[in-house]
Amino acid sequence: MPTFTYKAVNETGQQVTGVVTAENHQVALRLLDEQTLFPIQVEEGTAVGTSKLTGGRRRVKLRYITVVYSQLADLLRAGVPMLRALDVLTRQNTHPVLTEILKEIREDVAGGKTLADAMEQHPRVFKPLHAAMVRAGERGGFLEDVLSRLSMFAERQDELRGKLIGSMIYPCVLLVVGAAVVTFLLAVVVPQLRDYIPAESYNFMTHVVFWATDVLRDHYLLIIGSVLAIVFGAYSAVRTEWGKTVWARFQLTAPVLGRVVTMVAVCRFCRILGTMLHNGVPILQAISISKESAGNKLLAEQVDKAGEAVRKGESLAAQLGASNLFPVDIIDMMAVAEESNNLENVLIQIADANETRTARQIDLGVRLLEPMLLLVMAVLVLCIAVALLLPILTMSQAAGMA
Repeated sequence: MPTFTYKAVNETGQQVTGVVTAENHQVALRLLDEQTLFPIQVEEGTAVGTSKLTGGRRRVKLRYITVVYSQLADLLRAGVPMLRALDVLTRQNTHPVLTEILKEIREDVAGGKTLADAMEQHPRVFKPLHAAMVRAGERGGFLEDVLSRLSMFAERQDELRGKLIGSMIYPCVLLVVGAAVVTFLLAVVVPQLRDYIPAESYNFMTHVVFWATDVLRDHYLLIIGSVLAIVFGAYSAVRTEWGKTVWARFQLTAPVLGRVVTMVAVCRFCRILGTMLHNGVPILQAISISKESAGNKLLAEQVDKAGEAVRKGESLAAQLGASNLFPVDIIDMMAVAEESNNLENVLIQIADANETRTARQIDLGVRLLEPMLLLVMAVLVLCIAVALLLPILTMSQAAGMA
């Protein structure tokens, strides 16, 4: 149902603004009249939570959505009707954008839509995977359990993301500061000292540093343009089907990082699939819904092929193992779980164990990254110092001998 932003005057003559949800413009005017408001301007859309850059709604942080899932599950489990539960959530006003969207969801549900259909109208806030799981819960009669598990899953994902971002702050600061220091030395310090160093005292590093200074001074616009062109070209390429495939393969096969990315994607898939099977979702439907949870195009395609194999009566683990994208130890555990009819529990155990191990690997990698960046900065500064100081020392020695 559309949302209208209005400016109006109340009975006391004061100007007020707000948002009203209505079927069309005429209904919105009638609703304002019922509130004894005299409209000045009524426009479809809303300015609340709108991005100035794109014009669309801003995203809502995952921690707010996690709270909504948890509270909605508790309210439904306590016997509160859906519409009343949504009313309770909208009155909390924890986030202005989320509050507005919850009001629209409430109106859609009141109009006969399911909760999943209403969530799908807001893909920037509620991921398609979440809406698919909610739909499965509504059809199977276990919506409260799905919302609770969604809350736990989203909370884990938010913690991992926050931990990774927090760990990367210091290395990024080092990288920016190091680049700024090297650029300052090449653009300001080296040109001032260059005139005092005779050409006959140059060494190899001196030639390299002076060449870098000349390139930076004479072609800085070309360098900036080239960097922007490369970034824009890479961004445009990744948006194509070919680019998505290449990027997905690079993510899985990149040195060092490939193993981590693969484990994160596989753990996410295992957790979603295990959660849905545990809640009674049929395996074919669960595979179809969870295939996008990996967040990688190649893995999603292999999971889709595995779903077709299961439809024909074949083993899920055998088909996934044939792709050579899933770790062998995880495939072996899935195969044993299928034989013992305990796949849902084993999938969740796989996710728990490997998520913890992957988190430790990420922490270790970030800790190793910091001294590596410091070492790179030290080497660059040392090279510049050698390029400038050795000729000066040579000149001093020659003057002393004279």
